[in-house]
Amino acid sequence: MKKLIAILLAALMLIAVAACAPEPAPAEDVPSADQASDEPADAPSEEPAEGSEADGDWDYIAEKGELVIGITYYQPMNYLDENNELTGFETEFAQAVCEKLGVKATFQVIDWELKETELAAKNIDVIWNGLTVTEERKQNMEFSVNYMANAQVCVIQSANADKFTDTASMADATMCAEKGSAGESAIADNADLSKASYTAMPAQSDVLLEVKSGTTEIGVLDRVMAGASIGEGTDYSDLMMVPDLELTEAEFYAIGARKGAVSTIDKLNAAIQELADEGFMAELAAKYGLTDSLAL
Repeated sequence: MKKLIAILLAALMLIAVAACAPEPAPAEDVPSADQASDEPADAPSEEPAEGSEADGDWDYIAEKGELVIGITYYQPMNYLDENNELTGFETEFAQAVCEKLGVKATFQVIDWELKETELAAKNIDVIWNGLTVTEERKQNMEFSVNYMANAQVCVIQSANADKFTDTASMADATMCAEKGSAGESAIADNADLSKASYTAMPAQSDVLLEVKSGTTEIGVLDRVMAGASIGEGTDYSDLMMVPDLELTEAEFYAIGARKGAVSTIDKLNAAIQELADEGFMAELAAKYGLTDSLAL
């Protein structure tokens, strides 16, 4: 009898537990893991719009406390003086801008041909070394305001002044320019010069050495550099620019930053404008013989 009562009590308890259990939700009402993590179709994007202050590039630079500036040795922009100290128009310009912005100017010599790769990889933060603004480069980087006008010119030995007077007379010559430079592009784009025997050089300074030594007859490089480096009183007193011959229409120098890094460009532009308003840029250009080229 006691055993029967125990069995009945156990059965009653099972019935009570089952009655209290909640009913499962219909299958269609239970969100899947994928559905649960999806945002509504009309939810705003979390990514900042390109060109907004939220792009984060300047925050990255400010947190480091330094602006890493990609350069090559290029007189009168960035070069080593008699004490082996880095100096030049761009050097002092960059230092003044960085002082305004509260970061350290750190200069890093780069392979000019790889400048855009170095920039995108964050090995450098900006390219600031007589960088010519082109439509092609605009696809891969952001540019500051233009601060200097330039053109591509042909440098020859003075002894060849009567031999090379225009591009037609250069079609059979030997020619060189810095690899990846505006000078190299000017040669390729010119119907006469593209026929010449061309050699790419690591830097514009090497172009001058090639022409001086006679290894190459013609060097194509920036007018800004040629004007400061050749002629009477320089190490290249036997070199000259071909008169009245500029291979390109007006070119401009600007600072190049990573694509989308408009926050950095905005900071640079504001500092540059302050320096121009204070008269610093005019004084600096006069110091390096660049007054006629200053575009600010």
